Amino acid sequence: MRVFLTTLVQGQKWGINGLRIAIFLVMLWIGGLKVFHYEADGIVPFVANSPLMSFFYDKPAPEYQDYKNPEGKEVAKNIQWHQENGTYPFSYGLGAVIVLIGTLTFLGIFLPKIGLLGGLLTFVMSLVTLSFLVTTPEVYVPNLGGDFPTIYSGFPYLSGAGRLVIKDVIMMMGGLICASDCAARILQQTKTGQQLA
Repeated sequence: MRVFLTTLVQGQKWGINGLRIAIFLVMLWIGGLKVFHYEADGIVPFVANSPLMSFFYDKPAPEYQDYKNPEGKEVAKNIQWHQENGTYPFSYGLGAVIVLIGTLTFLGIFLPKIGLLGGLLTFVMSLVTLSFLVTTPEVYVPNLGGDFPTIYSGFPYLSGAGRLVIKDVIMMMGGLICASDCAARILQQTKTGQQLA
């Protein structure tokens, strides 16, 4: 058992670098998908309802509900509405920022000062994403009524969108761990430099 525990401790550096790679892969993939209409359309409820981000769009929050494209399908009138709303340019910009943050976090393997910035930005970005749990109605199961109205609606019953958002708790803490590791390496370099002087 002691050998196993010792191996885990010795592998901590590799584990943190693995976390950086994982953050990079997730951000590269999700950020890259922001150039496609279905992904840009999918983030509209989050952005439109957010007091921190809604100003990026030209249309008021409830209006988007009439222009949702189902995943895998594009409706011409809906695409036109999204173009007028500014949905696509915002999504392109957001995607670029997400890929950049993931890249900065990944570079922490080699460059701790850059990695520190990437880890802190990952933390902040995830915090903003988690704020959607408060601002976006679509993150909870709606009560649609019918013959058998569900008692499983509203808080705390997360919808698919809500389950996607809550996972950012992991990303947030992963960013903080990466930033903390970079901070320790920066302090160690400073300490070593002072000893050599």
